[in-house]
Amino acid sequence: MSRINSNISALRAIHRLDRNQSDLNVRLERLSTGLRINRGRDDPAGLIGSERLRYEIRGLQQAIENSQRASNVVSTAEGALNETSALLLDLQSLVVAAANEAGLSEEEINANQLQIDSILASIDRIANTTAFAGRKLLDGTHAYHLSAVPTAALASVATFSARVPHGGTRDVVVKVTQSAQTARISFIGSKTGAVSTTSATTIEVKGALGSELLSFGSGTTLREIQTALNSVTAATGVSAVTSTPAAGNVRSALILNSTTFGSDAFVSVSPISGGFIVVGNSNTTIRDTGRDAGVLIDGQTTLVRGLRADVRAGGLDARIYLTKTFGQKLSSATFTITGGGALFQLTPELTPNGQTHLAFNSVATSQLGNAVTGLLYTLRSGEANDLSSKHFAAAQEIVNEAVNQVASYRGRLGNVQRNQIDPSIQSQQVTLENVTASESVIRDADIAVEVSALTRAQILVQATQTTLQIANSVPQQVLSLLG
Repeated sequence: MSRINSNISALRAIHRLDRNQSDLNVRLERLSTGLRINRGRDDPAGLIGSERLRYEIRGLQQAIENSQRASNVVSTAEGALNETSALLLDLQSLVVAAANEAGLSEEEINANQLQIDSILASIDRIANTTAFAGRKLLDGTHAYHLSAVPTAALASVATFSARVPHGGTRDVVVKVTQSAQTARISFIGSKTGAVSTTSATTIEVKGALGSELLSFGSGTTLREIQTALNSVTAATGVSAVTSTPAAGNVRSALILNSTTFGSDAFVSVSPISGGFIVVGNSNTTIRDTGRDAGVLIDGQTTLVRGLRADVRAGGLDARIYLTKTFGQKLSSATFTITGGGALFQLTPELTPNGQTHLAFNSVATSQLGNAVTGLLYTLRSGEANDLSSKHFAAAQEIVNEAVNQVASYRGRLGNVQRNQIDPSIQSQQVTLENVTASESVIRDADIAVEVSALTRAQILVQATQTTLQIANSVPQQVLSLLG
């Protein structure tokens, strides 16, 4: 080589040195950041894919945090309800104890009433103070707001969950497709309607509440039997009436009805001795069962017991008590949910399928119970069902309804936590693991590979530098020609 203006070998060595130095810098950057892709030019397609996966990862992480927070909110409410339930059980004991009138002094009854007042105050305190992050949970703040409830048709409406459009309302249509019935037995009397028995008779009358043995002498009239049956209604759940013969009708009748509606209600009359009813009875046991109402709520089938309808479909979870008049005819009624409730976002997608709606209803004494049985606050001193009123059965029924309400409320909260929130957390944690693994494959640096590449790049840089020295020394050989 005898030209010295252009050292091609040196240019080539410089070019290779630049490339090797650039490769060495890339390896050093990847090892220092732990990422294979640090900028778009490292892998344009990989960058696009990894950014999409990062978007999903961030959404999943926040959804898991949302679900965990929702679980904490529900646990807070459920813990307070647990204490309320314990207080209601104590209340039940006090009511039963007070019913033992002959065994208690006036002072003891007053002491029991004092305890009842204290328990009711504690229940109200729990309802008004239970909060999470400053938000009250059990005072009705996050209950659903209802309007235009037709009280003549619907005795009580409790909404536990409802999917209501944001800023909108939802109409709920309650339609009775089959009338509710009590259990009913009729016995036809004599032509005059005056005499019912022809000999001394003993019968057993059974109802949903219990049974009683009744004995009648020969010639007992229908009205006398009616009076005897009605005197034990509280023990049997069976009431009696006599029909008055209409014009052209030659016989009166004794009609026995259950005091409640539905398939759980029944009336049974069993002859023990003698002959009961002159006409219309073959002296065998006669039994009849009531019938539940048939109810559609927003077109959805419901679980019905007597006049109580429960719906858990179509984005609605509610319990509705029908009035006796409405439940015995084929008709419909409508009310409106205007808002309220609590919404929890459990998934990254902001769609109805990723949300759960829940009502935190009030558990104050003015709300526990219902319009059918009565409200819990009426057990306070001076109210209609305090101990001095001697309405022990009514008080017990109210407490029993309150216990059932709180237990049902806790069960619903537990159902949301166990069957919605917890599975959402678990499934999204699995998804997060897989998406993160996929993103890592694309974006994260393989340290073993990068260390090997770094070693190679270091060797090549050193080798290229040596080569450049050699290339720079080659033109000096021209001097030997000037010798």
